[in-house]
Amino acid sequence: MHSKDVLTDAFGRIREEVHAAVEGLSPDDLNTPPQDGANSVSWLVWHLTRIQDDHVADAAGQEQVWLADGWADRFALGLPARDTGYGHTPGKVAQVRVDSGGLLLGYHDAVHERTLAFVGGLHDNDLDRIVDENWTPAVTLGVRLVSVVADDLQHVGQAAYVRGLLQRADS
Repeated sequence: MHSKDVLTDAFGRIREEVHAAVEGLSPDDLNTPPQDGANSVSWLVWHLTRIQDDHVADAAGQEQVWLADGWADRFALGLPARDTGYGHTPGKVAQVRVDSGGLLLGYHDAVHERTLAFVGGLHDNDLDRIVDENWTPAVTLGVRLVSVVADDLQHVGQAAYVRGLLQRADS
């Protein structure tokens, strides 16, 4: 097995979990945090997708799907175009609202496809390429992609937990 196969599998698992966390939820459930100041399912899925989009686009030398394919306009969040949610205050988190899970899943699936196209073209030695010199040690492509996978899995797990809390409250 090659590293690109491992990465493809990891990103595929993220996509499966994103769909499981979002599908079947009403807009109210997607946008309702479990308590004031907490993250909603919509914010968590939007944020994990924005981070993946931002980091993979940067590593690939491409424009983000968010901007290139008009997702920023479709979401119309009133946030800066390149905002990924990093460091959001509760007020900013509350701005991330969607009318349907289809919007979240459409954006995530578009980013997923772009990610798989990039990862599918990698060779094992590509993972040693430095992609960010702002850290010590400098960040390699391999480390960046593993970081995205780890971040995405944490956030999608949080989204699944919030979904469970909301569904339990509805029972």
